[in-house]
Parts: sequence; C-alpha cells; structure tokens
Amino acid sequence: MQPLNQKSMKSKTAKYIFVTGGVTSSLGKGIVASSLGMLLQARGYSVTIQKLDPYLNVDPGTLNPYEHGECYVTEDGAETDLDLGHYERYLNSPTSQANSVTTGRIYQTVIEKERRGDYLGKTVQIVPHITNEIKRRIKLLGSSGKYDIIITEIGGTVGDIESLPYIESVRQMIWDLGENNTMVIHLTLIPYLAASGELKTKPTQHSVRLLMESGIRADVLVTRTEHTLPKEVKEKLALFCNVKKGHVIESKDADSIYEVPFLLHEQDFDEVVLNRLNLPTDQKPDLTAWENFLDRHKNPKNSVEIALVGKYTALPDSYKSISEAFTHAGAQTETEVKIRWVYSGDLTTENIDSVLKGVDGVLIAPGFGDRGIDGKILAANYARRNKIPTFGICLGLQMMVIEFARNVLGLEDADTTEINNMTQHPVINLMEGQKNITHKGGTMRLGNWKCQIDKNSAVYKAYGEEMIEERHRHRYEFNNEYLEAFEKENFMAVGTNPDTALVEIMEYKELPFYMGVQFHPEYKSTVANPHPLFVQFVGAVLMYKQNKKIHATR
Repeated sequence: MQPLNQKSMKSKTAKYIFVTGGVTSSLGKGIVASSLGMLLQARGYSVTIQKLDPYLNVDPGTLNPYEHGECYVTEDGAETDLDLGHYERYLNSPTSQANSVTTGRIYQTVIEKERRGDYLGKTVQIVPHITNEIKRRIKLLGSSGKYDIIITEIGGTVGDIESLPYIESVRQMIWDLGENNTMVIHLTLIPYLAASGELKTKPTQHSVRLLMESGIRADVLVTRTEHTLPKEVKEKLALFCNVKKGHVIESKDADSIYEVPFLLHEQDFDEVVLNRLNLPTDQKPDLTAWENFLDRHKNPKNSVEIALVGKYTALPDSYKSISEAFTHAGAQTETEVKIRWVYSGDLTTENIDSVLKGVDGVLIAPGFGDRGIDGKILAANYARRNKIPTFGICLGLQMMVIEFARNVLGLEDADTTEINNMTQHPVINLMEGQKNITHKGGTMRLGNWKCQIDKNSAVYKAYGEEMIEERHRHRYEFNNEYLEAFEKENFMAVGTNPDTALVEIMEYKELPFYMGVQFHPEYKSTVANPHPLFVQFVGAVLMYKQNKKIHATR
C-alpha cells in the first residue's frame, strides 16, 4: 500500500496521536498502537510510531531482560524497548533513534545543555525545560516531512509519578498544535468480577478522571477485556468518561496478537481516528496480505518443535523477536512452530538426552555473562552429534564455535575471553575496538553492518544476494587466528564483514543445517517479510522431522 500523495500533506502539520494507559500496566499499548498504525498505513497514510519510556536508564541496553524483556536494536544502533519490534513487525518499516525516548535521555540532554550554559543562567525546571525537550523529541519525526501521522505511545500508567512530565508535555502539544492535529487514545482495563458476574467500569472512570485532572481529555477509549462489552456498558463508559458513543472500542483477548488489527477494524477504530483528525476516509484499507498471513498462521499444514536454549527462558518476552520470527517463518512455510523453552543453566550431561529428546530443531539463543554457558555448549554438542538442525544467534554462534573447537579440533581449553581470559585457546575474543571501553551503555557493536556472503553456501540460497546488512549487538568475535583450523574440518566462514574481515556467518558443511550467525536476524523479520534465515531454518527442521518419520516406518 502506497502512502498518500506527499504533496497534498506537505502544507499541513503532521497529525499526532498519543496512546496512554490506565488502571494497570502491560495492557498492550504497543500492540494497539501498532495495530492502529498498520490500519492507517493500509489506508494509504505514511505512519510511524515512537515510544516514550519513563525510566531513568538512558536506554534498556544495561537492563536485565527479566526487568524489561528483550532489548530491541534499530538499524542505526539504538538499544530500545521491545515495543519498537512490534512497530516494525506491523508496519514493515524501520524505526530509529528518534523513535525511542527515555526519561534518562531527556534529563541527560537537559543537564548537558545546562552545563554548557545554554539556558543563560536561568533556573532549570521540569516545566518548561524538561517538557520542552520532550516536545522537541516528539516533534523530531514530524519535522522530517516523511510522515502524515505520528503515533506516540506513553509508557507506564496515568498517575505514575515518573509519567507526569510526559502527560504535561502531551497537554502542551495539544495546546500548541490544536485539537484538529492531535488526539488522545486511552487504553484501560475493564475487570470482570466472577463472584457477581459483572464487568466493572469504575477503574476506567477513575483513570479517565485522573487524565482529565492533568488537563487532557481522552478522545477514544480502548478497553481491554476478557468478555464482550454489552451495549449498555459501552454507553455508560461513554457517558461517564465524556467520549462519544462510537468512541468506546473493545479490545478483547485474542488468540494471536496479529488478530488485533482485524478486531479493531471491525469496530471502525481506524475510521473513528481519521474522522477525529479530519482526515479523508475514502480509501478503504487493503488487508489482503495480512488476511493471507493470518490464515496460514491459524491453519498450518505441518507442525515442528524447536528447543530454544537460553538463560532467560523464564520470561519468554526476553526472546520476543525470536518467537515472532518463528511465527512469521511458520506462516510462510505453513508450519506451526512450537517452542520448547529450555533453561541452559539446568542442562547437564546426565539430563540433556531427556530434556532435548524428540525436538526437531535447536536454536541456541543470544545473551551475556557466564550463567548457562556450559548448558549452551552441551546443547550444541548434542545437536551436532545427533545431526539435529541447529541455529545459533550471536552468543549462540560463539558457543557452537567453542564446542567444535573442544570436541572436533581437540582444543580442550578453547573458550571465550568473556568468561575465561586465561584460556590458551581464545577462539572467541574481545573485538579490538572494544578493548579500551569502560562504559557499558551503548558502546557495543550496534546496528546495521555489511556482510559478504559466499555464493557456494547454503545461506546464499536463503538471501539470494552476496551483500547483505544485518543488525548487531555484541562485543566479542570469532578469533580469525583459528579460522584455518575450523575450515579444515568443514566448519566454514561463509559470511564476513567486507571491511573488517569479522566472521558473521559459519556453516558446518557436514550437516544439512548447522549454522551460526554473529548478528540478530530476528530483528528484521516482519509479517510482510519473514526473515529468510528463519524460513530456511524452519524448512530444514520440517525436512528433518519428515525424514525421521520415514526412517521410523522402515
């Protein structure tokens, strides 16, 4: 779907939609924002989405995934909240540094300006200095002239102390730009009390009242609910929350997050939004591609089980982009991909057979630190010996390299200097450019980097081109001093950075699929464009399973 004629929009101010949350956190503002963005994009509008996060960390790069889920990385190297992954997967367009704003970054910028004397000796305050910086960040995307509509998701919940500057900034934005160019969507929870059999609207009423006390009126209510809202409940919400009757949208629990756009569209959500912003609704959304994707996703012809071996498996959101990439690849191959979550810290030589028994494929997940390292090495060994299709990502590649060095090359002491800097065989070593870095935040090899692919490799068949770009997030690399020894045993470097000779992709030629990559392909997988490596991996896993069945019946 092509965006509207940009010439017709250039004389107009970009429209801003603010998505706030109430009652409780984790209601799915990111999914609602992404769904709305996709629907508006399907109507021909150019849309992007940004996230305002209220925490004081400059970015989530130093956060434990158990604290905040996956750290997502953009093409230009921003470490961001996982919601930006949803934005990209739904809109099929890249985000950037400008799409992610944190309180830490806001305060850091304001304090740096104060130290330089930019404020001419004035007392620096939350209003106007912090709020002005927030507004400047919000307007950055709109000033590019690329977008008709900017959707801004406000992290946290209305009433949180840390969210107050953002809410005040939204109030000022509405005052600055006018109500025709701005609107507020408020997402709340409608709890169901089983004891009385009632859907309760009071929490939403209180949340909207709190928003109004901040000077902001909700234009549309999106209500998260386990049960269908009767007409009288919607009318009650509209009356008591001061919104139009047709502006109460139900967001009922769905089997798949990819159904949400359709559930919202059935209630004219996108049309309500466009009417509120005085934008044309003549062009109906073309949802054919999404319908086809959802049909393949919900009606697979095949099924496989893949063990995801990682250290953060207790919180699946830690590997959100990987699980979604499997969803995309599964739909592409008409295959249901079941993930067996395996905590690598629990794997031992005694239990690995039982833990991984019956899996059709193994993905060795990325991560940092020494916890669970031995389990990942054991998983790589088990999969290689049993010829199970195996895919290693970032640290996963490095563990496959260490396992191979120890058990095939006979380098018993082989290790990564991240864990053992005294090893005699540092097959994985700290990158040269990282050796003098002491600060942890935002200092890794981040964002898009080029990779030259060997035309005689299996991975070339996946990409169909020799030069690609993929996103990175790492400090350690394959030590090229050992490359000749690996390639003598057919563990080949089939993808390298053309400028640094850094090994990006390795394939073990003795097996149908035993591949590791230094980058993170999962970040680039979208509904419209499933990542080719995940599609290839799922295809190899399916073939392995079918061959197992054939051999079992002989």
